[in-house]
Amino acid sequence: MIMLDDLYRKIVMDHAKYKRNYGAMDGERDIHKIHYKNPTCGDMMVLYLSVKEGRMEDLSFEGEGCSISMASCSMMTELLKKHTVGECLKKRRAFERLIREGHREDGIELGDAASLQGVHTLRARHNCALMPWQALDRWLKEQKI
Repeated sequence: MIMLDDLYRKIVMDHAKYKRNYGAMDGERDIHKIHYKNPTCGDMMVLYLSVKEGRMEDLSFEGEGCSISMASCSMMTELLKKHTVGECLKKRRAFERLIREGHREDGIELGDAASLQGVHTLRARHNCALMPWQALDRWLKEQKI
C-alpha cells in the first residue's frame, strides 16, 4: 500500500506544481465566472465554465492555496471537460463521498481526482479537496440545477 500512497502523492504534487487548465478564460463564448473562498483556511479560486447545450465545453481556474486545493482544482477541470451537467453531478457526488467517507463509487470514473482519497483521513483538509467542487455547486445553484 505504501507504493500506491507514494504514487498518489506524486500525482497530487504534479497537479499542484503543473496546474492544468490554469488561467482566466476569455473569448467569444458565454463564460460563467464563480469566485470561491475556502471558509476554513482562506484558499481562494475563480472557476471559469463554458457550457454549451448542457455540456461542459471548457473549464479553467485561477487561484491560490495549498497543494491539495490547487491539485483538486486542476484535477476537477480536467475530469469534467466535455461531460454533460448530469454526468458532472454524478462525479461531484462520488468525489464528495470519496473525500468524506473514503469510498469509491462503482462505475463512476474520477481520473486523477481519485488520488485524493487519502484526504479522507485528514478531516481538516476535506474543504481543501472539495473547494473547486463547492464552487461548481455555487454555479449549479445559480442555474437552479
